Amino acid sequence: MTNLPTPAVAAHYKYNVSWSPEDDEFIATVAEFPSLSWMDENQILALTGLRDLIAEVIQDMRDSGEEVPVPFSVRKFSGSIRVRVSPEKHRDLTIAAADQRVSLNRYLTERLASC
Repeated sequence: MTNLPTPAVAAHYKYNVSWSPEDDEFIATVAEFPSLSWMDENQILALTGLRDLIAEVIQDMRDSGEEVPVPFSVRKFSGSIRVRVSPEKHRDLTIAAADQRVSLNRYLTERLASC
């Protein structure tokens, strides 16, 4: 990824554009840079404005030797999630899994899949 030109890297991030009734404009956000956004009356310009800003930020980070966030689209995920719950919730979930005659892991996986 680091060998790609900055605009190409900027295009790989997870963008979202939605209407902001409070601002009466579209707001573009990017998951990997949660503190940055761009607003515009035009939905496409909100997105392109933010993408251009991200390209500038990436270049600044590269120039100063900072680590650039890896886009979600190319990150490697293990598939393993550790979740801490109260002992009472753990008991309740274990009972629910037993009622379904499945392992706790399978029960939780199926519950998460339905979200």
